[in-house]
Amino acid sequence: MALYAFAAWLGSLINPKIKKLIEGHREILTTVRNGISPDDRVVWFHVASLGEFEQGRPLMELVRKNHPEFKILLTFFSPSGYEVRKNYEGADVICYIPFDTKWSANRFLNIVNPEIAIFIKYEFWYFLLSGMKKRGTKLYSVSSIFREGQIFFRFKNVAKVLRQFTHLFVQNQKSKDLLAGIDIDNVTIVGDTRLDRVMQIYQAASDLPLVEMFKSGQKVFIAGSSWEPDEHIYIPYFNNRKNWKLIIAPHEMNELRLEKLKRALDGRSVLMYTDMEKMVAEGGKSVAERLLEEADVLIIDCFGKLSSIYRYGEIALVGGGFGAGIHNVPEAAVYSIPVVFGPNNKKFNEAQELKECGGAFEYTDPQSFANIMDRLIDHPEELAKAGQAAGQYINTHVGATQKCYEAIFGNL
Repeated sequence: MALYAFAAWLGSLINPKIKKLIEGHREILTTVRNGISPDDRVVWFHVASLGEFEQGRPLMELVRKNHPEFKILLTFFSPSGYEVRKNYEGADVICYIPFDTKWSANRFLNIVNPEIAIFIKYEFWYFLLSGMKKRGTKLYSVSSIFREGQIFFRFKNVAKVLRQFTHLFVQNQKSKDLLAGIDIDNVTIVGDTRLDRVMQIYQAASDLPLVEMFKSGQKVFIAGSSWEPDEHIYIPYFNNRKNWKLIIAPHEMNELRLEKLKRALDGRSVLMYTDMEKMVAEGGKSVAERLLEEADVLIIDCFGKLSSIYRYGEIALVGGGFGAGIHNVPEAAVYSIPVVFGPNNKKFNEAQELKECGGAFEYTDPQSFANIMDRLIDHPEELAKAGQAAGQYINTHVGATQKCYEAIFGNL
């Protein structure tokens, strides 16, 4: 960790993202000293980044609502999570987690001294966890998921980091079995709290008049968090299915990226969401409505709308399956539409279970994608069946947050 911290410092000299990380680390102690006093009762939530924040958010909000006697500390490992949520109102103190050296961990814990600590999904820092255990902190891992081949199951000495937890709330039976194999039995299967957050977003989803104008009663394929390798597959297919409209929400939205995307859609009528917003704001609603009805591709060149946009689709693609991993599959499936994604999905429990129940499908190349689309598009009964399976899966797997909350806070 000392070497990692030094490497991060070197990297900050040339990389803006790493620079933000190092600058944030310099403020950790000042932030917690200003926000936490020795008499405060503290619940510490730690997340790696934005995805894990969304997993932990429903539980955090329950604690906020029902236990005002606690101060909530929220820490991030990644700048991509911290920068987006550093002003989140559901926590009292927000900062980075310190690098996990013994000295840094003790210095941080001497100030924070949490009564309860909840680490979401993947974060296992030995000196911080062991330091809290010595101080009597109740430690919980929530929404964690384990796989064969992870270092905990190859080197027994490394597994001691997991023995620091008071209890682990895991997503599936496989995780519980793997932990039992290294004699860790303080484990409960609750599922994934992310689904509770997805349901919250679904219930609060807003109407999007511009998207309704674009849809205008036609079939729509939605590509969410779209990456170029996915686009090389689905765009050629739908260029031959022009009776279907496309809504594309790219993962990256710089000008060069958007221009390249528009070139790939050559021959189709393409509109940018923000252009239509501006037109309506300037009094051109009737013109915008006509353009949207006539267009067959709408590019979402802004953030924060995708979770509501899925409601307007018949089929959704979730990108990232040819890179680091797929994005938020349940965010689309909650609307009872089938979801498709690329091959890098094995680490995502919901994706595997949605495939098993028939609510999601994996493609690896243009031919496998075409086979899936042909079956769903040409056979409406197959499309309806897959959508129903997706929605039913989400509805029957919510509730992990309440289970964790009752187990952790039920006797306080």
